[in-house]
Amino acid sequence: MENSFEKVAMKVSFVSIVANIILSLFKFLAGMIAHSGAMISDSIHSASDVFSTLVVIVGIKMSGKKSDKEHPYGHERMECVAAIVLSTVLAVTGLGIGGSAAVKILSGGYENLKIPGVLALAAAIVSIAVKEGMYWYTRINAKKINSGALMADAWHHRSDALSSVGALIGITGARLGFPILDAVASLCICFFIEKAAYDIFKDSIDKMVDKACDEELENEIKTCVLQQKGVLGVDLLRTRVFGNKIYVDIEIKADGNVTLREAHSTAERVHDAIEKNFIKVKHIMVHVNPV
Repeated sequence: MENSFEKVAMKVSFVSIVANIILSLFKFLAGMIAHSGAMISDSIHSASDVFSTLVVIVGIKMSGKKSDKEHPYGHERMECVAAIVLSTVLAVTGLGIGGSAAVKILSGGYENLKIPGVLALAAAIVSIAVKEGMYWYTRINAKKINSGALMADAWHHRSDALSSVGALIGITGARLGFPILDAVASLCICFFIEKAAYDIFKDSIDKMVDKACDEELENEIKTCVLQQKGVLGVDLLRTRVFGNKIYVDIEIKADGNVTLREAHSTAERVHDAIEKNFIKVKHIMVHVNPV
């Protein structure tokens, strides 16, 4: 399971790096040839995605390390650290886009700008298509392996697609005689990027501070436990999210007159049932209370 997780993450990350390098070079050349400052800025944004993907690779590699003496519960939270770093990069990127747009709106002076060429328009359209495709490709795989860092990288692709939408609107507006549209679109995009950064950051923090699973999942675990032979009830159930895994502590009721061996067998059945039916659960602690 762990090897599959890392294999999928590494494959997606490699595709992401190659796509971003090719796309950033294409957009930079298009911006230079077509005299489009928006497209040159957009190419730099794509290049920054290479850095974010490298952070994902490091985070996932470290989270995949086996337990050791200093880290007996494993290293899953390192992926959360990677996601927090990425959400910070995403937030800074959004603020940079918004700040640049605000300066342009307040400063004026659009009459002296060169009119971008058609190549810049084509580059913006290609960028939107590629980055939106990368967003969905990365998002689907992030959900498949429940990776917060990979999901953060997916939103970085989406932010780049939104940035290219702003560039497209700006370039089109400039060619139609309304260059201010570039700055207005970028300012709107800034809010979408900041919202994505906040959501990623909050999800990562929840996983870092042992947040409990949702009530629906806990009820499913209780139902599963109560179906096991020898279980007369559930006194206590505690869950906590640890990186992309779940830890479960449960106290069950059992007949106080049975032997220790029988009580132990009941606890083992509960442990095995949870482990079998809930693949995200990494560790289960079962305590038996006599009735």
